[in-house]
Amino acid sequence: MALTIGVDIGGTKVAAGVVDEEGQIVEHLLRPTPADNPDQVAHTVADAILELAKSREIEAVGLGAAGFVDETRSVVRFAPNLAWREEPLQKKVSDLVGLPVVVENDANAMAWGEARFGAGRGESHVVCVTVGTGIGGGIVFDGSLYRGRWGMGAELGHMQTVPEGRLCGCGNLGCWEQYASGNALAKEARRMAEHDPERAATLLEIAGGTPDRIDGNEVTEAARQGDPVALDAFSWIARWIGQGLADLAAVLDPGCFILGGGVSTAADIWFDQARESFLRSLTGRGHRPPADVRLAELGASAGLVGAADLARHR
Repeated sequence: MALTIGVDIGGTKVAAGVVDEEGQIVEHLLRPTPADNPDQVAHTVADAILELAKSREIEAVGLGAAGFVDETRSVVRFAPNLAWREEPLQKKVSDLVGLPVVVENDANAMAWGEARFGAGRGESHVVCVTVGTGIGGGIVFDGSLYRGRWGMGAELGHMQTVPEGRLCGCGNLGCWEQYASGNALAKEARRMAEHDPERAATLLEIAGGTPDRIDGNEVTEAARQGDPVALDAFSWIARWIGQGLADLAAVLDPGCFILGGGVSTAADIWFDQARESFLRSLTGRGHRPPADVRLAELGASAGLVGAADLARHR
């Protein structure tokens, strides 16, 4: 059975694994990411690949990178959380490991993994949305991953949904991820807790009494304990998630949306509300089949599995 290696390169860790043709991870390892040094990142990735390939015949390697990957699937043009600027990642790693290497945007890799082996199995038109610190996305239509002309398609989090809205890290105003992400969840909870500390008593207790210290994990913990402000913050992002999905449906008309990313670990709190918001906001509702809205199935392994499979189908 042909084996490939998938590597998911994040801002804090490198996850690498050997993956078979059925999308099963045969062996897996983690390494910290030296995020401020591109050469060290390449060497860290290569060392992980070489360790996994010691006792196996590996066909190819797929790298999932959090950034803009060019149309040749070799250069990372820009990454917000790593020191990559026009980084020739494919060449660096291939030279170090002596194997064919392809580079893919991490959200694209996650979408491919879910479409092939996860929640999108059997569906021909899939849009995957990763709701984490920001929002990423991937589109798989008719068995092909949509990358765009220059390889930078499906940057869904940077649809400008609110004219002259909140400043985004990309430099624009009003991007979707400013209203429907983990960062947005924490910001909204901080704002509401500062405005009405009595309603946020549990949340503030968890956060040490200071609204400025509230983060997404604390909002989740407080929501599970019934804190009204934490629950309202989740309702806020759920509404915006649903609205964004409806906008995407108007353009792309997929058969299903798959929601993943870090915020999905709290899906029991917000998922149903997001789906209801989507159905309320859908253009032509009542006169069209609505896309199914599903939770991702592969968890944190989706990007690794997808990158490995994309290398196999290079």
